[in-house]
Amino acid sequence: MVQDDSAQGQASVAGAASSDQQAHLPPGEVTRLGASYSPGSILFTLLCTLGITLGLINTFGIRLAGEVMLEGQYYWLFIGLFLAAAFIAIPARAGSRKISVLDMGAAAIALGVSVWFATNAWNMVFFGWSNFPAGIVIWLLMLELARRSGGPAFFLVVLLLGLYPLVADRMPGLLMGIPYDFNSMIEAHVFRPEGLMGITTKIVAQIVLGFLVFAGVLIATGAGEFFIDLANAGFGRFRGGPAKVAVVASAFFGSLSGSVFSNIAGTGTITIQTMKRGGYPPHYAAAIEACASMGGVVMPPVMGAIAFVMAITIGVPYSTVLLAAILPSALFYFGLLLQVDAFAARRGLEGRKERGEPIGPILKRGWPFLFVLGFLIWGLLVMRWEYYTPWYASALMLGLAVFNKKTRPTPARLFHTARQIGVLITQTAAIILPIAFVVSGLTITGVTGSLTSGLVALGGDNLYLVIALGMIACFIMGLAGLAIIAYIFLAVTLAPAIIQLGGLNEVAVHFFIVYYAMLSAITPPVGAAAFLAATIANAKPMRTAWTAMRLGIVIYFVPLFFLFQPALVLQGDLLPLVHVLPSIIIGIALISAGFERHLIGVGDVRTIWRLPLVAVGFALSFPGLWTTLAGGSLAVFLVAMVWRDNRQPRVTGKHGKPVESPA
Repeated sequence: MVQDDSAQGQASVAGAASSDQQAHLPPGEVTRLGASYSPGSILFTLLCTLGITLGLINTFGIRLAGEVMLEGQYYWLFIGLFLAAAFIAIPARAGSRKISVLDMGAAAIALGVSVWFATNAWNMVFFGWSNFPAGIVIWLLMLELARRSGGPAFFLVVLLLGLYPLVADRMPGLLMGIPYDFNSMIEAHVFRPEGLMGITTKIVAQIVLGFLVFAGVLIATGAGEFFIDLANAGFGRFRGGPAKVAVVASAFFGSLSGSVFSNIAGTGTITIQTMKRGGYPPHYAAAIEACASMGGVVMPPVMGAIAFVMAITIGVPYSTVLLAAILPSALFYFGLLLQVDAFAARRGLEGRKERGEPIGPILKRGWPFLFVLGFLIWGLLVMRWEYYTPWYASALMLGLAVFNKKTRPTPARLFHTARQIGVLITQTAAIILPIAFVVSGLTITGVTGSLTSGLVALGGDNLYLVIALGMIACFIMGLAGLAIIAYIFLAVTLAPAIIQLGGLNEVAVHFFIVYYAMLSAITPPVGAAAFLAATIANAKPMRTAWTAMRLGIVIYFVPLFFLFQPALVLQGDLLPLVHVLPSIIIGIALISAGFERHLIGVGDVRTIWRLPLVAVGFALSFPGLWTTLAGGSLAVFLVAMVWRDNRQPRVTGKHGKPVESPA
């Protein structure tokens, strides 16, 4: 099936390992590379280390032989090194553990052609140099990379939208665009800023590279275990403790790594097994970890690649995006914790009974992680170092690791760290780089402008209808697991239409799109994060994805709230937060109760009240005076009904299990 292939493509880079391999690998990092010092592992790590070194040189403008590298030179060297690394690490067929001659051949060709292009970067910039046959080779290799990393669905989207310029003039209505012949299309895709030399390569090679390095350093130095211990000390003794620990630990770790997959790899390998031992079904444990890890994409201070693309797209400092994400991410995790608590209440899952480790010793051994977190926030918000910050934070983390005997840098640990970082960068590059063909196909044909005007026309100048159409478009694109594509596409089509019609806040509109774009991580049929977590939990992927979608339901609603009340993303007048925030908190509690069948502090919810609770919770949360008043009035009635039901004697059925009393 498509979704299983996609999951296996992701899991091939960050899935579950055999026990004999795990002994030789850093925690949470598993590939088909084998043991640490296998030939494939050594070659992969050397390629990645060279790529990281070039990234460091490019970021800080270090001169080589008295000259600074051209951007095009760096891009092609980066593409070549990590394209070669991807063919070594990601198998052509799911589950394959052997690096074949074809894999090595593809890696060698990718590196050789890219290095040749790098030597001609100057001519590309000033004379429009290109080479059609070699361009086709890179195009085909990128398509194969898309197939390996994202499965058939991702491959078909990259292929078909990449070929769109060939038939643009024959498409109907809004989809009609400027046509290109095959030669011109390949030139645009491979050699021009609209394609590989543009925003997609910039995202992975410049914008998020430092943060991926930082995430790898965190995993290698044991940050995942520290945040789990810290969360366990604070939440382990409460009802449903293992699941709450998973949520909080993933929020902490995600706030630093900014990567949903490294988050699952860094904490999920521990938390999922702990939840299963605590009585949670495998699919539910995996769904909790997938949702909690996805929240890290919009959890300050780092967040994910989309946040950086957003800052560039609307031309604001990253600190603006960081601050805007605080309340929405807090509301999401609040809703997730409520659902986790409700499940535990219904199942009678108690917290840890024995006395756990005191928080003092945990902080004593883990203070470097908290110190680095503070440094990262200071660098981003106060010093405004932007993309330099994670490089400084990585160096600081490695320096502080010297004081811990378990993490003190040694040649072996440095090798493992380089490999871990390489896995994260390769995984990210394998998904993002092929998107260049989609961006190029939509850009060079001019279809984005016609879609903007078309959305407004199709919506009949009705703001709510245009928003609904945009949500559908984003959801459809998300089904293929294309979060960044969805955002980039809708940022230039939907965002101007919404802003034009409703005069809404620009940051709020773009954050609205970011949230709906990233939902692909848990949305079936290709919820890559849910499938990866399911692999670790040995659960059914589709069941896990549907459960994750239910658990993350709050994040499907929250974007609508801050779209119409920009104070929730700390934009404009913040005074409305005084009354809007409490109503949203209560509304989220009601929505969570409806979906998980338990209202905190009141009791279990009968089926008859579930849908009304969700509807009333949404009305109460929506930032409008009349909807809030109506929702509040109905909420009082519904809560009273649930309270009454839980005070009546329970009717028991077969085996003594309680059944719902008649209405």
